[in-house]
Amino acid sequence: MERCLKISGRVQGVGFRYWTVRQAHAIGGISGYVCNLSDGDVMIYLHGEEEALNKMQALLYQGPLFAKVYKIEECPLGKDYFPPVENGVFKRL
Repeated sequence: MERCLKISGRVQGVGFRYWTVRQAHAIGGISGYVCNLSDGDVMIYLHGEEEALNKMQALLYQGPLFAKVYKIEECPLGKDYFPPVENGVFKRL
């Protein structure tokens, strides 16, 4: 299963990408990418089992200490923005 999400709020300059990578590794079984967008949002491409992706999406609403997530929306065409996924690898771009 795959999911591409756009995270809006105070998500740049607060360690959101680094935190996201750590959470994906802690959950396990998630491959994909996280990157900053020029509009101040963050885009995340997740690939893995549905249960792991659901856990990850729930955590994204919390974010790291100084983040403030206002909205998470699905971006079905956003996956074309990323390079091919390396199985078992989740990293920042």
